[in-house]
Amino acid sequence: MKNISAHTYRPVSTGGLRIDHRDNRRVKVYIETYGCQMNVNDSEVVASVLADEGYGITKDMRQADLILVNTCSVRENAEQRIRGRLNVFRSEKRKRPGLLVGVIGCMAERLKEQLLEEEQIVDLVVGPDAYRDLPQLVRNAGTGQKAVNVLLSREETYSDISPVRMDSNGVSSFVSIMRGCNNRCTYCIVPYTRGVERSRSSETILREVGELVEAGYREVTLLGQNVDSYRMQQNGTTVSFAHLLQAVAETSPLLRVRFATSHPKDMTDELLHVMAACPNICKSIHLPVQSGSTRILELMRRRYTREWYLERTDAIRRILSDCSISTDIIAGFCTETEEDHRDTLSLMRQVHFDYAFMFKYSVRPHTPAAKEMNNDVPEDVKSARLQEIIDLQKQLSEKSKQRYIGQTVEVLAESVSKKSQEKLSGRTSQNMVTVFPAKRYAPRDYVRVRITGCTPATLLGEAESS
Repeated sequence: MKNISAHTYRPVSTGGLRIDHRDNRRVKVYIETYGCQMNVNDSEVVASVLADEGYGITKDMRQADLILVNTCSVRENAEQRIRGRLNVFRSEKRKRPGLLVGVIGCMAERLKEQLLEEEQIVDLVVGPDAYRDLPQLVRNAGTGQKAVNVLLSREETYSDISPVRMDSNGVSSFVSIMRGCNNRCTYCIVPYTRGVERSRSSETILREVGELVEAGYREVTLLGQNVDSYRMQQNGTTVSFAHLLQAVAETSPLLRVRFATSHPKDMTDELLHVMAACPNICKSIHLPVQSGSTRILELMRRRYTREWYLERTDAIRRILSDCSISTDIIAGFCTETEEDHRDTLSLMRQVHFDYAFMFKYSVRPHTPAAKEMNNDVPEDVKSARLQEIIDLQKQLSEKSKQRYIGQTVEVLAESVSKKSQEKLSGRTSQNMVTVFPAKRYAPRDYVRVRITGCTPATLLGEAESS
């Protein structure tokens, strides 16, 4: 596990950026991250790659010699936010002409060299599979060249790199177990920005988890575009995701284990039984449904039906009675009718999701939906349907939290509450944010908390005396 502040570095020349060894100064890198948990983990990999070349990490953009923005392309508004941030970096570059600006990640992969033309302040463009080349690319950019590497890989998993845990609370962290995606849902750009699916060896995953445990972390989240399809051939046997999850859980009884994201078509009873058998595997499953209409699911190429999804959630409730279920929902996909929309609302009521991430459909370039389908649902209709979905989920989430009132739950304390220094914030196994008076407890402690109330987003309680 690397500690940036104590990292021993060797001399490095970066062309226009140069370390002055007389004042022991490092080239400083500011990394800004947008998008999913995978992007957070990728930024930690980037920090590790650069730290090995002698770069220092700064949280202050004004101190940086190099700014990297790790980008998301899943939705159009994510890209627009990044364009806005590039305008801020443009102003900073006017003040300091030697400053380098790089765009990395999914937006870099989608736009490639086009990004250099559209955003002329950008000096380097680097895709998700080219982070090992960053030091050389920065050196090239430092000489005034525009540096680009957006080649996708069928092998790269960064399995030998121990990520630098940036902005970590020291309690919970992410571990990537695979990269890419083979599902090719018609609306999704991920296969085109992150490449084909590749599983990482279980030995390197368990090594990284062990490092986190040794460093005092109390929770890991295993990450993949579709963790359920994890497969690795080792010593003549197939390691499935269920096998891997159990092995990670057995690393330490003090370690909580989460995972994201699951695909309904691959969610197995074997996995659910492993979760039931291991008390330190959190009882929380994120299972994106996207639509409650079988017709729309077919157009989305999700490869399951409404009935299949409901059978899988029934299995979760049967095998894991105390498990929370969250989801993703898209409003207004191509040709969606009012009946399709009502199917989504009825499925939400039937499953009773604990929380959800809800979005309007936006066309992503190069996807099958963009090439072959008409985005024919008017924007005002999309907005109205999305609001109905949000309003219903608000009711479901509130009922979900209210059922905990009067119960005693185990909470992993993660940090001091944002609203009060006298309180701690943490999460239950079911991923419910819980706030309670700190008393003698501190982050990293497991605390028995009696729930006395709730807000729409948070459980409130009192720590029980041990």
